[in-house]
Parts: sequence; C-alpha cells; structure tokens
Amino acid sequence: MTEGGSPIIGTRVLRNIGNLTLAVGALAGGLALVLHRVDWVKGIALGAALAWLNFRWIKRGVGAVLSSRAERESKRGGGVVLLLVFRYLLLGGAIYVIFHYIHVPLPSIAIGLCALGAATIAASLWEILSPTE
Repeated sequence: MTEGGSPIIGTRVLRNIGNLTLAVGALAGGLALVLHRVDWVKGIALGAALAWLNFRWIKRGVGAVLSSRAERESKRGGGVVLLLVFRYLLLGGAIYVIFHYIHVPLPSIAIGLCALGAATIAASLWEILSPTE
C-alpha cells in the first residue's frame, strides 16, 4: 500500500491489531479452557471474532471515506456512511443471537469483544518500543 510512492503510515499497526485481536481472543479462550469453562470458551471466541470483524469493517469504512471512492459513493446516497452505521445493528443482532440461541454467558462475549482493545494497546506499545525507520 503506497500513497505517492511512500508507504502509508500505520499500515503495520493496523495489520498487527487485526492479528493480535484473534491471538488475544485465542489466549483468553485457552485460559477459559484450562479453567474448564467450555461455555466461556465459546463466548470469548465468538466475541473475539465479532471484534475482529468489527475492526475490519471500521478499517474498510474509514478507508473508503478517506479515499476518492467516498465522493462517488456519497453521490449515490451515502452508502459508506450507511454501512458504518449498519454495522452496529449487525453486531447487536449477532450478540443477541449468540446469547439467546447458543446460550453462552454474556460476560464471556464482552471479554471476547475486549480483545480488540487489548490488541490495540499491544500493537501501539509494540510500535512505540520498536518503530520502523
């Protein structure tokens, strides 16, 4: 990914956040498995997967808003902005289905969703401690 011949700032951090979100979710799920809480493993794994999916949607939406595609799509009715808002409905619906039909504890889903925050902190610290030249 380049912009005018130079690498886009933050590309590595964004890639690391996506990867670390799944890794933090797997680590938390593994801890729940060691504690013999299979229902929590499911909730944490599904919550982390939703957090990862939410991050990808945000990244794609912000990229589209910042690119020239946003101008063309905004002329067609603001499709990008609508999709950014629509993701909240999708996430809420997915959390309801997981909680109501799969019967996992709601706090386990919340812990899985927190994997994105933990991954963001970890990727930011990594970037501060080992910046690229």
